[in-house]
Formats: sequence, C-alpha cells, structure tokens
Amino acid sequence: MKSTRDRRVVSAFVALSAVAVTAMSFLAGNNDSAQTSSYIVQGKTLNEIQSVMSEYGVDVTHELGIIRAVAADLTQEQVAALRSNGAVRRVYSNEAVEVAGKPGGSNSGSNYTTVDTHYASLVNAHAVHDMGYTGAGVGIAVLDTGLWKHDGIRYNPAGRTRLSGLYNAMEDKESKSAISGDDPGGHGSHVASIAVSSLATADGAYNGIAPGAKLISVQAFDETGHGTYADVVRAIDWVVSNKSKHKIRVLNLSFSAPVRSHYWDDPINQAVMVAWQHEIFVVAAAGNSGPDPMTIGVPGNVPYVMTVGAMTDNFTPHDDADDKLATFSSAGPTYEGFVKPDVVAPGGHMLGLVQGSSMLATTYPDFYASDMYFEMSGTSQSTAVVSGIAALALEAEAWRSVDELKCKILSAAKPAVTGNGGNASLTYSVFQQGAGLVDALAAVTNQNVDCANNGLHIDNDIDGFQHFGGHANQDEQGNFYLMGDLDAREAGYIWTNGYIWTDGGVFTDGYLWTDGYLWTEGYLWTDGGVNSNGYIWTDGTVNMQGYIWTDGGVNTDGYIWTDGGTEMATMSGWVEPE
Repeated sequence: MKSTRDRRVVSAFVALSAVAVTAMSFLAGNNDSAQTSSYIVQGKTLNEIQSVMSEYGVDVTHELGIIRAVAADLTQEQVAALRSNGAVRRVYSNEAVEVAGKPGGSNSGSNYTTVDTHYASLVNAHAVHDMGYTGAGVGIAVLDTGLWKHDGIRYNPAGRTRLSGLYNAMEDKESKSAISGDDPGGHGSHVASIAVSSLATADGAYNGIAPGAKLISVQAFDETGHGTYADVVRAIDWVVSNKSKHKIRVLNLSFSAPVRSHYWDDPINQAVMVAWQHEIFVVAAAGNSGPDPMTIGVPGNVPYVMTVGAMTDNFTPHDDADDKLATFSSAGPTYEGFVKPDVVAPGGHMLGLVQGSSMLATTYPDFYASDMYFEMSGTSQSTAVVSGIAALALEAEAWRSVDELKCKILSAAKPAVTGNGGNASLTYSVFQQGAGLVDALAAVTNQNVDCANNGLHIDNDIDGFQHFGGHANQDEQGNFYLMGDLDAREAGYIWTNGYIWTDGGVFTDGYLWTDGYLWTEGYLWTDGGVNSNGYIWTDGTVNMQGYIWTDGGVNTDGYIWTDGGTEMATMSGWVEPE
C-alpha cells in the first residue's frame, strides 16, 4: 500500500450536496402538471401537520415524528400557502444528500492478512482492552451507506455476530435479517470498522477501538450515493424509536453539511437534539473544510453533541513528537459562539475495511490493499474513533448520562502543547483542537462528570422556548477569543489566525486549563439576542457588546434556506494524506 504524502485521498466523510430535486407531476387542484420539489413541513405536532397536509390534498412521502414534521412534494403555490398557514412552523427545502460513487462486482474477503492500524494504540484503547473492556453490550448505530459483512465487522472477538439491526431509511424498511444488505459505496464499512473491528494482529492488538460493541446499520444513502435531509431525519427517528430494542447508546454521524441557519432551526440538528434528549450519545464530524475558522458544519455545530476534529501521527506512529492537527480539520467557533470541535482524534491515513467491489476500492485502487484495507483521511474517521471510546466508557459505567460521558471524554483529552512545565503553551487554540487528543484509558477511568453542557436546557431548546450561545467572540482586529469569565485572553483562549502546522506539538495531559472547561457552558438566547453577558444580533450583524463576526453569519430570519434546493452543499473533496 502506498502512503506517500503527495497522494490525494478521497474525503473521509459523506458528501452532503444540495442539488435540484427532480421535478415531478401530481394532481393539485386544476393543474395536473405543476412542477414540484421536495420539502419538509414542520408543525407544532405531527398529527396537526398531517391534518394540514390532508386538507391540501398532498401525499406525504416521509413522516418525521422526531421533529414534528412531514416531507412532501409541493408546488410553489402550495409552499406559499403552507407558509401562511398558522399551523405550520417552518417549511424547509428537502436538501439532497450525495455520496459520489458507483457499485462494482463482488469480493468475499475470506482470505486476509491483518496489519496494525496504529490508531487504537495512539488513543490508548489497547490499554482499555487489557482491562477487559471492549465495548461489549453497547450498541453503536452508524448512519451511513451500509455495511460490508466482513468477519471483522460482523463478528465480535468471541466469534458471535454483533449485528443487531439494519434499517434502510430511504425505503423506510427494517430488514428481518441483520446480516442482509451491503455497502457498494464503502464509506459506511470503513467508518464502522474503525469503531469496532475485531481483527487482531499476531500479538493480539485489535484493529478497532471497541471490538466487542454491538453494531446497528442505518442506511440513509443509496447505492448511487444519494439521499435527502428527510432520509437522514427519518433514520435518526428510527434510531430513537429502536434505542431499547437494539441497545443503542451511541450514534455515529460521519457526515457534514454547510450551516444554513442557527443550530436549532436545522431539521437534522433538531433530530440530533432529540436523540441526545433520549440519552443517545451523538458523535459528529467537525468537517473537512479547515483550516479556516468558523467552518464547523451540520450537525457538528449542535452545542450538546461531541464534535470531533482530526489530528495525524504524521506517518510516524511510534513517535508522538511530530503529531499535529490535520490541516483539513474544520475549526470553530460556531456562529452561535460555541467552541468546536470538542476534541480531536486520529484522522490521517486511516486504515479500515472496505469491500473490493466498492466504489472507493474500484475508483481509488492505489489506496486498497490485502483485499480489505482502504486508506482514507478525514474527520469521518476521527468520529468513529470517538464513537468507539464512548462504547468502552459505557461498558465500564453503563449508568452515565450523555452529558456525563461527554465530560469524561472531554476532560480526559490531551491538548497539543509546545514547551514543558510552566513554560508550556498551547500549540493550537481551543477553536482548532478543542480540549485536545482523546485518550480512551483516561476517559474510562476519569471521574470528572460535571463539566459539559452546563447552562444549556435541551428540553426548552427542542420546544423552542429557549436557545443558547457560547463564550466565543471576535475582536476588532479579527482575533477570536472567549469572553465572560474566560476573557483573560491568555494563550490558547485567543486565536490570531496563525497556523502552526509544520512544527507540531506533543499532545500531553500536563497542561492546566485556566477556569477548567467553562467554554462548554452556554448563554440564554432570547428573541434573537441574549442577556447582557452575551450578544445581540441586529440586521444580520451584532452590536459592539456582542458578536462582531467579520465574515458574516445568518440573516435576520435566522435561516437561509431557499425554495429550490439548489445550493451546493458538498462537504467532501480531496484532502492530503496527513
């Protein structure tokens, strides 16, 4: 397998691309040839919005109870009428979700030679395995393109099948056999194998982070790589509804889309918040749009969830002195002022299991080896690493809430620093690396559980009674900093947009954060603004007491959804193999 730095690899997370939805014709009043597009229509309750749609004679394509909405094909006249209906809360264009690729032939994967993937040891997962924890009994739902039923994915270390459920959101169909289905694209298999692969080297080192975990495949992307916002929301709805049945404790979301609204107004984000409310630990990719600031995508911009950026071992897995942040890793803050990503994890030149006939393997054969391993870089892979760590921690302490688990992983992370002892300073700001590199052993044994999501109220957020903003701000010189109790603007809490990529730093637990992790707290956002400690939006900008983002934000209506669904939302692309 080639690993040279001048190669380019396929993006590591699913592309979300808004394209024009194919026009359809259906009977609507006296016009039997009206051009339609797909929309998500949200109301106060699902029953109420269903009644409204029935009154308009509209056929519903998706029931999205998780966000009190439906999807349907509508004419522009119907959209206008619905938006003026008092029972309708929002009408969103049902943006298309696209994964580039095409299916190939077949590959059994029955004969293979296992290699060391290195990332499990990089985050101290092997030390947790030595303690007897493998994620056993913890269900990880992977919302992606499907699964290849390779032995390393299908079976746990005891040789028993780990596959608990398989749901196709596009067809709204749950398979009677969890081992049915496939993954012609390859992305879902690659991500899942990083989280749970039970393949092991000759000395017993597992390839995956949580080799004993249960696995649930939730497919929201078809064999051509296409899906929709409605499919993704329906997939999350199924996960919430089937949490107990399949023992789902972790939801892996290795995709990202551009921000079109405040976090609380995005349909995918709304579904994600409901999953968190139901005690499902959501792990989301930061995105591959770095290194510029304010590039965190949806759903990584949801303040509650664990958002993951990427670092790399710089092709020297046994030497941590040159480890560094990946240049493609998206950086914060979010438009609401939250520090993101929360943590970083290995995401450079990651080896995972992919079927030889998959789009990835056939399109990029130089990155495929041993009839099963494929090399990819991106925050999709970083997300899978953290999903695996979450499963390990939940096996050890199954009673932990999602907020407590987030704190355990966050406060156990090791920031990249330059220098030693009292002279140590952060190599990257909190807006680039969050709390630092995840550590599975420290997360499992850590008893710090009250440092995440303080000041936030998810029930009120979902119901629309309250919304929240974070501590981040930008001064007149364009520097990002943390305001309020954290407004000391010491090293690490201010970002002058300088990138230190070449020298790297050592990810260590020897750095003392000033004021702990207060940046995870939130301010109350009321009627488009917040109290005197926060910020006030005015005509798309803010006054001098609040945010003064220099590169724009959302408009005064709180969202920038269009009617035609034609915005390009491609978040994947080519990234250097770091």
